[in-house]
Amino acid sequence: MSNPLTHDLLMTFEGVRRRLFGRLEGLADAEYLWEPADDSLNIRPGRDGTYRVDSLFPESVPGVPDPVTTIAWRMMHIGTGCLRGYVIHFFEDVPDFGDRLTWPGTAKEGVRALAEDWERFVSRIASLGDKGLLAPMGSGPGGWADEHYLKLALHALDEVAHHGGEIGLLRDLYLRESRRPQR
Repeated sequence: MSNPLTHDLLMTFEGVRRRLFGRLEGLADAEYLWEPADDSLNIRPGRDGTYRVDSLFPESVPGVPDPVTTIAWRMMHIGTGCLRGYVIHFFEDVPDFGDRLTWPGTAKEGVRALAEDWERFVSRIASLGDKGLLAPMGSGPGGWADEHYLKLALHALDEVAHHGGEIGLLRDLYLRESRRPQR
């Protein structure tokens, strides 16, 4: 095998992808936009009907719990906030994505957009090969220019795995909430 690091990394991405998209099967619009708490961050339609995120990167306030985020918000965060953002900041062949604060208002379109962002990012990681994964990125915000692409890929895996797990939990809670007797 000529690129064992790339192979193993892509196999790990594929396992995470299968788990996440498996949990998204059958996602309904009501569940996608369900707000489990009064202070939930979500995506909402503007006057023009375009859905936009409440806050792309909410700031934490000491002593105040962070807002709860919806399935739609978490999918947007994985798609546009992470995977699409990484393509924009760290790769040269960037398509025109338009407004990063917009995200589809339906579950079906949200899953499709997430799948497209996933494919764009993973295909770029795959094209690097082992040598490219271990090379400094040379550009990017913060201190990322001196970091290796492998660190970016591992960071993406962490983001997708933990937010994907949160999406799974929100689906479990939604199912139970809809079966709970009204008080």
